[in-house]
Amino acid sequence: MNLHIIIAEDDIDDADIICAAFNKNPHFNKVSLVTNGEELLNYLKDPAKDTPDVILTDINMPLKDGIEALQEILNTDEIKHLPCFVYSTSINPAYKEKCDQLGVKAYLIKPYSIEGFEEIPKNILKIVETEIAVCEKP
Repeated sequence: MNLHIIIAEDDIDDADIICAAFNKNPHFNKVSLVTNGEELLNYLKDPAKDTPDVILTDINMPLKDGIEALQEILNTDEIKHLPCFVYSTSINPAYKEKCDQLGVKAYLIKPYSIEGFEEIPKNILKIVETEIAVCEKP
């Protein structure tokens, strides 16, 4: 797989670590980074930009948070088919419930170690591969 992922993350240190984790994974050939939900939406609506295969967003960000951005993404016909994932330090059950209602593929908790961050691309791949396999069955 040669996947393009866009990551919305406002924390510079977390952004560096998560981008490095995806860049290390051979199944992701392009990693794009935005710093908030507003930038994420602008990127996705820009016809000059490549449409990503996967979206990963933090929740707590300035201007527009991850859930607000996902509500708009998942209500936009041209992009609502994109698999969306959330990762956050928050274990707030209300956030997870809202993400489940929106159809987010997984709610991942931000790890505290670099090794933990390296598991995120693997976890996303498992889910994306399963969905592709299901879609390809006759």
